[in-house]
Amino acid sequence: MALHPQVRAFLDHIAIHNPLLENATLQELRADVYTYQQYAGPQASDVTVEHEYFTSPTADLHAVIFKPKNVKANAPALVYFHGGGWGFSFPLRYAATLTNMSAESGFIIIAVNYQKAPEHPFPTPFDDCYAGLLWVAKNAERLGVDPTKIGVGGDSAGGNLAAAVALKAGDTEDVQLAFQMLIYPCLSIDFDTDSYKAHATGFGLDRDGMIGAWDLYVPKEHLTNKYAVPANATTFTNLAPAIIALAEHDVLHDDGANYAKALDAAGIPVTFKQFPGMIHGFLNHGLMVDGTYEMRKWLSAQIVEAVTSPK
Repeated sequence: MALHPQVRAFLDHIAIHNPLLENATLQELRADVYTYQQYAGPQASDVTVEHEYFTSPTADLHAVIFKPKNVKANAPALVYFHGGGWGFSFPLRYAATLTNMSAESGFIIIAVNYQKAPEHPFPTPFDDCYAGLLWVAKNAERLGVDPTKIGVGGDSAGGNLAAAVALKAGDTEDVQLAFQMLIYPCLSIDFDTDSYKAHATGFGLDRDGMIGAWDLYVPKEHLTNKYAVPANATTFTNLAPAIIALAEHDVLHDDGANYAKALDAAGIPVTFKQFPGMIHGFLNHGLMVDGTYEMRKWLSAQIVEAVTSPK
């Protein structure tokens, strides 16, 4: 279907009020991300926000913990990796999304502020995220988490990181994940898919911008590494069931759709939904786009199902 009218209005609004900076420096682009927080919508009031730190192989990292005020003992957990092209953004930009999902699902959500490219290219952000998962599993009792009900998730570049973390968890069996939640993930370096061609410009995330993000994140010698480019994976040993949510009008649509097909062909359970009329990033557009709430509630319902349905 065509762009949803609310999405069209959002794109027209940011073209006027948040135009792309011409010849911007990396610092200016990172600062510009803060101006988009206003579009995410309200935070849930019945969720606490706590801050912790843990050590990855290369740094001390910040984790933001979203916890329902009436949280039950041994709650399920979602370890979340935010989007932003591996080089931008931060967990609190997702406060509206993650507080609402925590309230709706009863999950404790731990958002990891991994180190960013280009200063810290692959494997550093991936290593940070995997270390975050291990930290949550090791500290499950203290965090109030059921260690048998931990999943990972993320959007865009964070979806890439979540898919890669799930692949490594399956390979190592360090943690038996309950699910992997992939929200319009970037998984492949094929920039000539139908969705890349159809949505190259004008839909919020441009093809050239995505190519540039990959160039900054993955050094050439790592382009065949499945933890950098999950579409490279050919086997899916012990892999967690996948929840995959896509936007119809998104260069990354086919990345997620093709990965869902590959997982399904390998016998990995996949729950898949495309949101018609939506664009990349709409998870954080709740101020102007009602589809944001539809997606959040669907995701919340799916992660609850993932930890309650019989195995």
